[in-house]
Amino acid sequence: MKHLFKAVALATLLTPTLAQADEVTDTLQSALKAYEEGDITYTLEELEYAKQLLQAMKTADLAKFLPEAPDGWTREVSTEMNAGLAMMGGGAGAEATYSAGSDEFKITIMANNPMVGALSGMLSNAGLMGAKLERVGRMKYLNQDGDLSGIVDGRILIQAEGADIDVMIPVLETIDYRALEDFGR
Repeated sequence: MKHLFKAVALATLLTPTLAQADEVTDTLQSALKAYEEGDITYTLEELEYAKQLLQAMKTADLAKFLPEAPDGWTREVSTEMNAGLAMMGGGAGAEATYSAGSDEFKITIMANNPMVGALSGMLSNAGLMGAKLERVGRMKYLNQDGDLSGIVDGRILIQAEGADIDVMIPVLETIDYRALEDFGR
């Protein structure tokens, strides 16, 4: 186990994108030092902290796929989503609220969450079950009383809710779905 831990830490340190000293590598080095000293509790704390830092980086990458606000609207990106995802099995998530006066809607993107995998099969067969579908470019979204849900690559859920679909669909059309398929690979 000790050799595996050292190999993982060494590989992490040699990875070009992480080779620079940053909070993640500092935390991993601290965890390795604590492990070598036999302090398992602190090792686990440091590894959990490193995991949180990496999750934040992944979330920032996912947030790049949230569409810009349409003309006359503002966009506020939430930074609180991952706390809720941790209780639902993990993964990455990004969410933005779009506002124009008293009108408001929200777009949520969740990736690599067990709940998304479970919904994927249902959404894939929604048309066969007689559910109402909306086409957004090449994507099909399930329309549940005006709330839209679509799956990208069987592992990324996109939801839009809170406004008329005629307002939300043009915003959803601006998402780079092909690039989103490559998220996390």
